[in-house]
Amino acid sequence: MKQAILQLETLTCPSCMKKIEGALKNIEGIEEKSIKVLFNASKVKLNFDEEKISLEKIKKIINEVGYVVENIKEK
Repeated sequence: MKQAILQLETLTCPSCMKKIEGALKNIEGIEEKSIKVLFNASKVKLNFDEEKISLEKIKKIINEVGYVVENIKEK
């Protein structure tokens, strides 16, 4: 598993967190319990299996629910 931190455009409301978490939940390759949406920092932290899902696919999922990923850091 690798960890990724995705910097988003500014989140405007706490319900944004639930929408992003909901979109990423149950996606094969993303460790569900690792998903953390940090409202004040406008970041998403998660662990993922790069053999099952790419960072590009994770970014696309977030974009599809209406949020822009500005930067990605991988650990």
